[in-house]
Amino acid sequence: MPKVNQKAIADQLGISRATVSRCFTNHAGINATTRAKVFQLAAEMGYTHLEPRSPAVKKARKKVSFNILICSDTEEYFRDDYKSPGEQILVGVSEFAQAHQIDVNIDFISPSVTSFDDPAFTKIKSLKSRKNRGLLLIYPFADSIIKELSYHFPLVSLVDQLEHQSIDCADVDHSSGISMVIDRLTSKGHRRIGFYTREYTIAASWSFRRYSAFVEKMARTKLKVSNRDIIGVFPRKFNSVVSGIDEAIKRTKEGVTAWVCAADHQAYDLIDGFERQGLQIPNDVSITGFDGIQKSDNRPALTTIDIPFRAIGMTGADRLASRIRKRFGGSQSIYISGTLIEGETVARPKS
Repeated sequence: MPKVNQKAIADQLGISRATVSRCFTNHAGINATTRAKVFQLAAEMGYTHLEPRSPAVKKARKKVSFNILICSDTEEYFRDDYKSPGEQILVGVSEFAQAHQIDVNIDFISPSVTSFDDPAFTKIKSLKSRKNRGLLLIYPFADSIIKELSYHFPLVSLVDQLEHQSIDCADVDHSSGISMVIDRLTSKGHRRIGFYTREYTIAASWSFRRYSAFVEKMARTKLKVSNRDIIGVFPRKFNSVVSGIDEAIKRTKEGVTAWVCAADHQAYDLIDGFERQGLQIPNDVSITGFDGIQKSDNRPALTTIDIPFRAIGMTGADRLASRIRKRFGGSQSIYISGTLIEGETVARPKS
């Protein structure tokens, strides 16, 4: 197996070893996007940068360090058919870290890991005694893991709100985003609108929050919500992506004219399923997403909410730095509004 070092990272990215080294030492001349890509690849390859310093220097500087934990399989995270939201988040974190001379390390944790005693957390456990260190969490983790991490580290969750009072969060404003897509649909004349999501290995709180926002907005708009037109919120009913799509097709043939999907990747799955059955988007049915992640193929641009991932990364990093300085201060949840991408997947319903 080739040795994992800075040269290996440089060769794979097609950049110089000096550039890789400068990424890890917060050099002012390094582009934040390049730095984020280096961090991501280093995490995927299992490389950790440890800069030796004498105890005296470390004490004088009170160096702050971030560890970013990403709950995702690397194969899923580095898919080439989507623009990775995680990469955009890391760009924001990188910009803040570079400006404030903060060391950053990244670790991937598989969603199948449900215990802090798993070997995947061996390195993180070794950091418990170190001061001036905090964790940024990307994507949902098991509750038992969150609880254990909160005992030992200042935590900030990015793009996922956790039901723990001591944990801060930087996230998109789900309510305003869902409100915008429903306004877009109703302006085109849609009245029977369904909601589509799916089950995940670890329960996705963002999916439930977007569903709650959907129900609230529909009520405010005085539009009826039928439980029959809600797919994936009650996962026991549909135990696979295929069965959920089949149910959406059935409901569409019975009168649903538009679907609000909790995420862009769900919307793309739904579009693929509809088109296999001969239904055209948006002529036969309209579909909206939520994330702002356009696919790399030539299909019509999705009507969706563009999440400001970069701003969320910067805001979350700023908040974590504050939490490290004041470990037991009051927690905060910070919500940043997304913007509507009108796209090409919404049209007037068929008469």
